[in-house]
Amino acid sequence: MSIALDVAGRVACVTGASSGLGKTIAQALVAHGAKVVSVARRKADWCDGRASTALSADLSDLRRIPRIAAEIAEPFGAPDILVNAAGVNTRQAADEVTLEGWQATLDLNLSVPFFLAQALVPAMRTKDWGRIVNFASLQSQRAFPGGIAYGATKGGIVQLTRAMAEAWSRDGIMVNALAPGFFPTELTGPVFSDADRAARNAAQTCVGRNGELDDIVGPALFFCSAASNYVTGQVLYVDGGFTAR
Repeated sequence: MSIALDVAGRVACVTGASSGLGKTIAQALVAHGAKVVSVARRKADWCDGRASTALSADLSDLRRIPRIAAEIAEPFGAPDILVNAAGVNTRQAADEVTLEGWQATLDLNLSVPFFLAQALVPAMRTKDWGRIVNFASLQSQRAFPGGIAYGATKGGIVQLTRAMAEAWSRDGIMVNALAPGFFPTELTGPVFSDADRAARNAAQTCVGRNGELDDIVGPALFFCSAASNYVTGQVLYVDGGFTAR
């Protein structure tokens, strides 16, 4: 018996889907038959209005999340799948971290994934089926310069993923996290703008290269589909073996 990475007929919400890995995952879900609501501050320009639609929203205003969750459900119905791909990295050194930067990072990277999931879980529970995919990071287990606030939130995502799995998996809702390595996105722009640094990162992987956007598609579809029926509370490092060395 084989189980395909099938999301046909599912409704998905992907945050941070106007660019980068979020956009790549959202487009892959559409290509595999899902209907997708893209949520980001900047309205995604790739949505066609039929299988995909864009919602411009500031998720960092936590008080608005219940209303945003209601708006997410309007085009295609309540989501079966939530991919929390939105994130921010202020890249402030430890001695330069500001309260504003710390709070903004905490809100978007850690608080939003929980409270948005909390708002969408009741509808998933009625179907006895749901998928929540959080975004961890290499910094969930490695310390990088200028990453103290970002790393703290991504370490938190690992435990949040476990706790969400413990809370909701008996309702058929599997909760897992992807931890990407170095991919060329807006968030990693400062890394890839330094050719020597990008080359060093590639050399540290087991496969000898940095990630390409399509490398995230297979792991994301696995976590979003029935293929992950017995997988929950897990973190998958999609990093070419960077953390294996």
